[in-house]
Amino acid sequence: MKLGLIGCGNIGKFLLQAINNDGLLPGGRIVAIYARREEVAAQLAEEFRTQPYRDVDELLKSDVDLVIEAATIEAAEEYALKVLKSGKDLLLSSIGVMANSAFEEQSNQICKLNNVNILLPSGAIGGLDVLKSAKAVNGLESVCITTRKPPNALPAGSSVTEETVLFEGTAAEAIKQFPRNINVAIVLSMAGLGSEKTKVKIIADPNVLKNNHLIEASGSFGKLKLEVENDPMPNNPKTSYLAALSVLATLQNKEKSVQIG
Repeated sequence: MKLGLIGCGNIGKFLLQAINNDGLLPGGRIVAIYARREEVAAQLAEEFRTQPYRDVDELLKSDVDLVIEAATIEAAEEYALKVLKSGKDLLLSSIGVMANSAFEEQSNQICKLNNVNILLPSGAIGGLDVLKSAKAVNGLESVCITTRKPPNALPAGSSVTEETVLFEGTAAEAIKQFPRNINVAIVLSMAGLGSEKTKVKIIADPNVLKNNHLIEASGSFGKLKLEVENDPMPNNPKTSYLAALSVLATLQNKEKSVQIG
């Protein structure tokens, strides 16, 4: 499987190391990369033996089978539909873009027309299989997620000196205010009740060193309570290490004959 990569930040670099150098995706390799800063792409291309491109349109003309978006919501808005229209599958890391119902609907239509797929990694949370199972028979009644992070991991939390609730509302509202920090709420809402009915609380807490997510759901299936404590990536406290791992796991599972969940 030939892969293209949009975005050469923390997750992008992790994937280049894991796939091209460590061989953790048998039969797969990142053969094309794009970053807004050409010098960054050139340096990484030399280090990981891949081809840099100056723009996404040129990358899409190459023979890649799947494109990984590992950049930002803004990049996903700009490039995701182009990728799908080009006939390439897309792995979307900035899942928050799917909170826009019009964007989601347009993506679905393009996928059907071009016989392509969008892959959404689970990110920094778990429990999605339970929500999907309950939703299958309309048995899901409530879903909420409480996210607790160190203040320096949140844009509005840098001056916080004690536990502070920065946000409480719907997932749709949360992703507008915290577009780079609460992707987990959108993937949770897509597996469950949707962004308008999924409740979110975001807490900045100087007493914690790791990102913590508490997921609670109830319905005819019973109750779910799941707590996940994530280590941040070593060089960026705003990015969960598990989020990067989930992108790699999604790629590893794509070609498997036996799918779990």
